[in-house]
Amino acid sequence: MKTAEYVVADPEVMFGKPVIRGTRITVELILEKLAAGETVEQIVAAHPRLTQAAVSAALAFAAESMKAEVAHPLRHAG
Repeated sequence: MKTAEYVVADPEVMFGKPVIRGTRITVELILEKLAAGETVEQIVAAHPRLTQAAVSAALAFAAESMKAEVAHPLRHAG
């Protein structure tokens, strides 16, 4: 899947955060909703301009972003 078909970043839209093309729906929002337990179907129903393919592209974009050479330290509970 070519994420660039769905995910774009424009400094004029949502402060340059990656969004689904043609919307103001951020990849971050999609990830937060999935992490909170929403299904793809629920997210698409709540945001009619989204498609299942767009949500999949957001996930692929996030996964690819995590491959960057940047360390993401985790905080230990306790």
